[in-house]
Amino acid sequence: EGKSATLKLPSGEVRLISQNCSATVGQVGNLGVTHKSLGRVRGAAMNPVDHPHGGGAGKAPIWRKKPATPWGYPALGRRSRKGKKYSANLILRRRRK
Repeated sequence: EGKSATLKLPSGEVRLISQNCSATVGQVGNLGVTHKSLGRVRGAAMNPVDHPHGGGAGKAPIWRKKPATPWGYPALGRRSRKGKKYSANLILRRRRK
């Protein structure tokens, strides 16, 4: 009919896709490449200049109402996608939570 088609993704999101695009059905070969265990440092073990949870003596609490990212934004429960993103009008239904 038009120049775009609706596509339901495995996450449950319904999105508009151009009918001129092509896709491959299947699974990538290097699926486990992102499962390498890299070192992570807790925010509480950092200095206050490096993380909002940093500083204090010993195992001090974070002294905040909610945990924060290294940039000061809420770490849990807050959606981070911007509403005015260029592709926001292509999403017909958001994924289920």
